[in-house]
Amino acid sequence: MAKTVVVVGTQWGDEGKGKITDMLAKEADIVVRFQGGANAGHTIVNNYGKFALHTLPSGVFYSHTTSVIGNGVALNIPVLINELNEIISKGVPAPKIKISDRAQMVMPYHILFDQYEEERLGGKSFGSTKSGIAPFYSDKYAKIGFQVNELFDDEHLKEKLKSVCETKNILLEHLYHKPQLNPDEIYAELMEYKKMVEPYVCDTSAFLWNAIQEGKEILLEGQLGSLKDPDHGIYPMVTSSSTLAGYGAVGAGVPPYEIKKIVTVCKAYSSAVGAGAFVSEIFGDEADELRRRGGDGGEFGATTGRPRRMGWLDCVASRYGCRMQGTTDVAFTVLDVLGYLDEIPVCVAYEVDGKEIHDFPNTSILEKAKPVLKTLPGWKCDIRGIKKYEDLPENCRNYIEFVEKEIGFPITMISNGPGRDDIIYRNK
Repeated sequence: MAKTVVVVGTQWGDEGKGKITDMLAKEADIVVRFQGGANAGHTIVNNYGKFALHTLPSGVFYSHTTSVIGNGVALNIPVLINELNEIISKGVPAPKIKISDRAQMVMPYHILFDQYEEERLGGKSFGSTKSGIAPFYSDKYAKIGFQVNELFDDEHLKEKLKSVCETKNILLEHLYHKPQLNPDEIYAELMEYKKMVEPYVCDTSAFLWNAIQEGKEILLEGQLGSLKDPDHGIYPMVTSSSTLAGYGAVGAGVPPYEIKKIVTVCKAYSSAVGAGAFVSEIFGDEADELRRRGGDGGEFGATTGRPRRMGWLDCVASRYGCRMQGTTDVAFTVLDVLGYLDEIPVCVAYEVDGKEIHDFPNTSILEKAKPVLKTLPGWKCDIRGIKKYEDLPENCRNYIEFVEKEIGFPITMISNGPGRDDIIYRNK
């Protein structure tokens, strides 16, 4: 393992990053969450049981790691503390946690505004998880957000709350027709937040800098996938913070040149949550069957419980996703799920206005795209428990090697089950 490694997603999220991070964390000293918030979840199956984490880094299950909530995270403090208490209640030793004093907080009203806006948009909504993420980032870049360190400056906090509430209340009254915010009530709630996080707050960028100087192994854990990036994804049906490995340096506060390895997690088929272009999507019984068999207990959102949209592997999107991440290694996941199929379609190109294209286009073109499919023979057996690449069925190896050639990046890890040890390392 390189000194600083990033684990990110190549598709729409839900690729299995939690498992890969959990697996790589075994060798890490520090695991860092560097973007996103509690809007996406990652499921982990290990010796302690099955967990759906939303804010905690996946390294919390190892006693030797320190888990860091970086400055780039949208920090929902009650969600974080509830997660922490939940894992401890299930027998996990209390993890070592550090929270950046520059991380910004998801405020109670961010979740309300998220709900009100989705309600207002009705049928034209963005498919938000209603976790407050878009209003949070809107406030962050409008410079009316609240960093964790502001909890410790009482006079400033009260004054700023009063000012922000005045602005918010105009929207609540005239746009949403909802009850007004009371700054005193929010202040009291923030004081509870302060008590919750006080033991963990520090300058995490200084902590990480010192760790780098000491030669520590650092693992940066991303959320969602390339295609949900606000700049390079299927805008506007995207998340609100960058999902790319390059943002790891910003959201964690480490020098970009320290990131030596970028593990991009790619699912052996496709799934997506929320609205937006999804070229290889399948429907009806075909989709239901894949959804039922998929993931580690069916393809349903770890945050919302919503059934995920299903599709065949889209090599156009995955190749683009790997390129945008700067992939050094592909971790190919949930391959075992496909063992029931006689034939496996793969999207190898798009057809747009009668022309075949191989590069992932912008959203307006993407909306018109139809999948060009190539069908590969299935392997019709259970591959769980296999540890060596050469022991995989021939058709299964052919599928992996076909995908590798199509996306143009080396597949070095293959996940063939939900457990931490269900992994095949492939020397490339």
